[in-house]
Amino acid sequence: MNVRATVRDHTLGTATLLSVVALALVFAAALRVVPAEALPQAPAAIVDAIPHLNALICTVALATVILGVRAIREGDVDRHRKLMGVTFGLFALFLVAYLYRVSLVGPTEFPATGLLETVYLATLGIHITLAIVCVPLVFYALLLAWSHPVSAIPETNHRKVGKIAAPLWAISFALGVVVYLFVYVIA
Repeated sequence: MNVRATVRDHTLGTATLLSVVALALVFAAALRVVPAEALPQAPAAIVDAIPHLNALICTVALATVILGVRAIREGDVDRHRKLMGVTFGLFALFLVAYLYRVSLVGPTEFPATGLLETVYLATLGIHITLAIVCVPLVFYALLLAWSHPVSAIPETNHRKVGKIAAPLWAISFALGVVVYLFVYVIA
């Protein structure tokens, strides 16, 4: 069985399945479905470092998305593919670290009140909404790129979906950094 051909023939279904699994994992972690005691326990210093590492990952991912978009606009398909692959790898690393930490300690509470809390919650809400919307778009665009030869990509929805997914993904990464700044620097 050729996995690439199967994905090519069922890209939308594969992207949908991967999206459902990824989002189920996020909600399971946020709702702490898996007891923290069932997870391997990292030292507290590592768990405490995850938000700082994830802010760095988001910053680098934001840069790689922007550079990836620039590369394709310049016609450099190979560089575009590499940068978007790196971005997805960074996103996966972020997600694993985030899910691990949230599963262990729960979501981080915002320590301030008033207008600052209102602005924080609005920013967080937009960030979460964009992240949820991006998951299926990114999976679909990446699966199209992975399962088709470069010469066939113009015949797919890759470009159309990518034009929506890339800026939303970039904004989500940027807002992730803003959320971090709110919690760990501003408040």
